[in-house]
Amino acid sequence: MSKPYVLGIDIGGTNTVFGIVDARGQVIASDSIKTLKHANFDDYIEEMHQGVERLLKAYEAEDKIHGIGIGAPNGNYYTGEIVKAPNLPWGPVVPLAEKVSKIFGGIPVAVTNDANAAALGEMTYGAARGMKDFIMITLGTGVGSGIVVNGQLVYGHDGFAGELGHVIVKRNNGRICGCGRTGCLETYCSATGVARTAREFLEIRTEPSVLRDLQIEDITSKDVYDAAVGGDKLAKEIFEYTGTILGQAMADMVAFSSPQAIILFGGLAKSGELLMRPLKEAFDKAILPIFRGQTKILLSELKESDAAVLGASALGWEAKYRYEAPVANLPVVEE
Repeated sequence: MSKPYVLGIDIGGTNTVFGIVDARGQVIASDSIKTLKHANFDDYIEEMHQGVERLLKAYEAEDKIHGIGIGAPNGNYYTGEIVKAPNLPWGPVVPLAEKVSKIFGGIPVAVTNDANAAALGEMTYGAARGMKDFIMITLGTGVGSGIVVNGQLVYGHDGFAGELGHVIVKRNNGRICGCGRTGCLETYCSATGVARTAREFLEIRTEPSVLRDLQIEDITSKDVYDAAVGGDKLAKEIFEYTGTILGQAMADMVAFSSPQAIILFGGLAKSGELLMRPLKEAFDKAILPIFRGQTKILLSELKESDAAVLGASALGWEAKYRYEAPVANLPVVEE
């Protein structure tokens, strides 16, 4: 009897990573495509399908996929749709589960927020093993979050709970966010937020910096990181600014759910003490006394691609069982 697999898919603002995962949680193989290469959603799905099919053929896994789980920005667990994702160009409502299932020949599909998928992966295989209460913060193109309370992901009544990246951290003169509001955490503490801070600092300040040798509109968070590692004072201050805002916001998160840990995941989380030192200092200053010393700040223990892919794969198994046993204790959304 052939081994059953599921497909885990992580749709990020920059890359879409997909992996074949077995029943023990081993990522057999993975690959990726650029998320924003196609402005048309059907073209994007077609390229992803072709990439997956090549992977399945290379590992002799055709006809062995029993379910597909997808983590996507503003992915709705209840409806299977992407709804008003600020960093994606495909329209206000995208019937993700329906279209993916169709192109893959009817394989059952389950969808959740990409950060929720990362939280599932971390809870099962990473730093959150054994924890029932934690918050996962993903620091990538945007800022995402997955909130776990009493061992369960928090979805809310409509499937959209847990958007901590869109908590407002600057009430006056805040940056415009892709969501349409101003002052969101995402506009300051994502990779793109770091680049925005760099541009602002370079425009309003006069001290020398290696960043001035770059085209200002092309500066990335990686450029800022490299400059800071090289000792550039302005670049270091950009990380101070970013870490302080994030640490203050995390102190508010603790007041909300009193988690055992807040786990940081994504490219920006790899900045080491450049980010973590100001973050922890701001966190300790802002935390309510009753919570002081109660919440750990941890880095993800999983490879950047694996956390979301493994978390999404858990949804893939759920999709399989939901299809085979529709009377299971799963959410029911009325029309």
